[in-house]
Amino acid sequence: MTKNKQIGLMSLPVIVAALGYFVDVYDLLLFTIVRQPSVLSVGATAQTIIVDSAHIINWQMSGLLIGGIIWGVIGDKKGRLKVLFGSIMLYSVANILTSFVQNVDQYAYCRFIGGIGLAGELGAGITLVSEMLPKNKRGLGTSLVAGIGLFGAVFAYFTFQYTKQWNIQYSIGNIKITDWRICYQIGGVLGIFLLILRIRVAESFMFESAKNANISKGNFLQFFTSKKRFSKYIKAILIGLPTWYVIGVMVNYSNKFASELYSNNLIDSGKSIMYAYIGIAVGDIVIGYVSQYFKSRKKALLVFYSLNMVAMILFFSVFNNSDTSMYAICGFLGFSTGYWAIFNTMAAEQFGTNLRATAATTIPNMVRGALPLINFLFLDILQKQVGWSVVNSGILTGAIVMTITLVAFVYTEETFHKDLDYMEMDSPLP
Repeated sequence: MTKNKQIGLMSLPVIVAALGYFVDVYDLLLFTIVRQPSVLSVGATAQTIIVDSAHIINWQMSGLLIGGIIWGVIGDKKGRLKVLFGSIMLYSVANILTSFVQNVDQYAYCRFIGGIGLAGELGAGITLVSEMLPKNKRGLGTSLVAGIGLFGAVFAYFTFQYTKQWNIQYSIGNIKITDWRICYQIGGVLGIFLLILRIRVAESFMFESAKNANISKGNFLQFFTSKKRFSKYIKAILIGLPTWYVIGVMVNYSNKFASELYSNNLIDSGKSIMYAYIGIAVGDIVIGYVSQYFKSRKKALLVFYSLNMVAMILFFSVFNNSDTSMYAICGFLGFSTGYWAIFNTMAAEQFGTNLRATAATTIPNMVRGALPLINFLFLDILQKQVGWSVVNSGILTGAIVMTITLVAFVYTEETFHKDLDYMEMDSPLP
């Protein structure tokens, strides 16, 4: 095999996984961006919109948690490519169905199906890229996957803005297809086109070599049958917590924080999320090179944790005193949490081939699933029960999240030089 052909075989999975994650993030963040007009148009009122929106997003998050386990098991039992094809087919269909919903319950059920589909994309992509690339290039490959993919949030924001601005609309039967419905249809069509591109991608050679091994594969319960494996699994989840604290609390409620920090403001949370995701995308690419420079995942992660804490301090400081500074700090917050790629890579590198897809798929979805717990601390305990202000509640919640994360980080193993061609051998089949 020529050198150019080898490079092509290795680079194609990176490109395909990156584009898949682009569509994945587009879909994942689209509801947040189109939430108000879409929920109001399917029967919600000004009085019920918060409850109805929470109902829909909770169904989507439930789908992510369930789908993470389903796709992880399929990835280790049937192959990484089966997940890449199946997950994108499911959430493409869910997107198209969402564009036709007529009430809140239909919206929620479609997002549940979409959530199941979305859960498999990143884990399978990161696993495939990690196994196809040499160990000294894994970090760069997975950083490019996440960095390019995260621009899907920016694309979702501008797609919605332009469909509104140009007033694009048409009818299918009795249903008028307008801005937010068109956005969901675009997501579905993008997924279908991506399916065609994936036909040329080869399966991971590590999975192929492990396929016929007489050991348990994709057994989710194996994470809980060994103290060492359970410890690694929990720590792999905890080191990613700040990402969703930043997006789900600080950036998502940036308008509420702005009202308390400097009163009058015109902050659009959707725009804050866009700036944050631009930062995250850039950060995810940069951290790959930082990891290569230090020859260490943990040193790169520590650099970004430090930036993350600086950004949090700036967010709650007197320097955050205008809409311009709020948007700028949201961008910096995003950049400083641009370790989603390294975090996911470490999740894949922690476990053997027969559990790797299950780990890489469930761990990021467990982090996403931790957001309701973080919100419960921030909203229900500190604000409603204790009676603290939004800012004070945000500061304490952030301090608790970072403390938990740093403790887990200290006890997490370095995986930069780890050879991934091995299996978890303690549970052989009879």
